[in-house]
Amino acid sequence: MINYDGFPWATSVPERAELMKDPLSGEEAEAFVRKTYDRCLEDTDYLDGESAEDRRMREMFTLNLEYFMATLLDRKDRMSMAHGLEVRVPFCDYRLVEYAYNIPSAFKNYRDREKGLVRYAMTGVLPEDVLWRKKSPYPKTHNPNYMRLLSEKLTKLLDGGDCRLTELVNEKKLREMLETDGASFKKNWYGQLMTVPQIYAYFLQVEYWMKKYDVEING
Repeated sequence: MINYDGFPWATSVPERAELMKDPLSGEEAEAFVRKTYDRCLEDTDYLDGESAEDRRMREMFTLNLEYFMATLLDRKDRMSMAHGLEVRVPFCDYRLVEYAYNIPSAFKNYRDREKGLVRYAMTGVLPEDVLWRKKSPYPKTHNPNYMRLLSEKLTKLLDGGDCRLTELVNEKKLREMLETDGASFKKNWYGQLMTVPQIYAYFLQVEYWMKKYDVEING
């Protein structure tokens, strides 16, 4: 996704727009998102003489810091503090971030491995089999029981007659997704891992939010 002309974690903008109650066209939705994307890139600091690859990686760094990273940190804070925990994120220390911002991307990918420089820095601290093993991302929650439970809960919500979600979302499109086990939605909802179960979970969270705070939709 390095050369994707937009936010690399949000490649399904037209598909998401189609799920809205009053859908935008794919072009309209992408144009709306593109304004924010372009505004973010305007804040990118470049170094004279950088290669095209390094310039692009610097843009990716900026996009992640301003948007994706902010989302992760916000969720981390909310989940931990809700249970009385304070979580520290040492790699997000501002001094380390400022230093890493100017490291050439080739150095960061030492030995052609993701986080290669960090791995190398831990030589002698961590066992070799741990140091260079393949990255293990967050679980992808593909458990079929999880999918079934969310699908049943969302269907029950739509059938209950007291659904606030349909003030924003096209009920027909959503039911089509439920009836086809998500086959009508071909792309990830958000990021690398947000597939169909997470779409359902997201909509259930929106419903909870609208009811808890009695959100009013104007227009």
